[in-house]
Amino acid sequence: MFKLKGILSLQLGDQALAGADRIALLAKIEQTGSITAAARACGMSYKGAWDAIDAINNLADEPLVMRAAGGKGGGGTHLTERGRRLVETFAALEEVHRRFLEQFENLTDASAADIQLIRSLMFRTSARNQFSGRVTAIHKGVVNDTVELQLPGGERVVANLTCESTENLGLKVGSEAIALIKASSVLLALPEEGMRLSARNQFPGAVVQVIEGPVNADVRVRLSGGNVMAAVVTTESVSQLGLKEGTPVLAVVKASSVMLGTTR
Repeated sequence: MFKLKGILSLQLGDQALAGADRIALLAKIEQTGSITAAARACGMSYKGAWDAIDAINNLADEPLVMRAAGGKGGGGTHLTERGRRLVETFAALEEVHRRFLEQFENLTDASAADIQLIRSLMFRTSARNQFSGRVTAIHKGVVNDTVELQLPGGERVVANLTCESTENLGLKVGSEAIALIKASSVLLALPEEGMRLSARNQFPGAVVQVIEGPVNADVRVRLSGGNVMAAVVTTESVSQLGLKEGTPVLAVVKASSVMLGTTR
């Protein structure tokens, strides 16, 4: 006998925006005004909380979480009006969802094999950078295609993938897709006049956070269009480039390092 359970999540277009865990994090941020306190209350690491916030802000139609710089009045993290409305809407939907599930006690006609198949069709990605966009161009090749994706902030992401992948994903001009980029695939450079690089993806921005470790550092860059991109570089590179909050940088990604996904 299988109990019927449901998971409520919010969608923005065809893209998943947030589930109960992310909404709970937003609520705690509004309550405490601190990302550290909110992460602790939700049983998340500080880094994991920032990853979730960046993902939410990148996928939303406008920022939901804002961080105020420290100073005489102190810093802090707070929700925008849009973020507060989202938390309130989700709470109302959760109540409706709970009452809906109460009408069904058991899922009696499902088999274990069916449940296992459904689970195998669901996946999660380890890529830190996930950007929702729309396909603006597909340049066909004999073996590989070059697909261009336009992000809401204006950035253009170029990906190289096999012709078979383009077909299997159902990609066409105008369709929605998610660009997935591993943080370890993002290179950081200081913008210099006359600098020329072969990488197809070059995103100007500024460093918003640097978390240093014994060997590597986690660097977050706010792109010119507003999205946040995470990069993992060596602590030696952070020192040599003088990376700190506010440093202008160029986030560089090879087209072959960009994966595309769809939810169709």
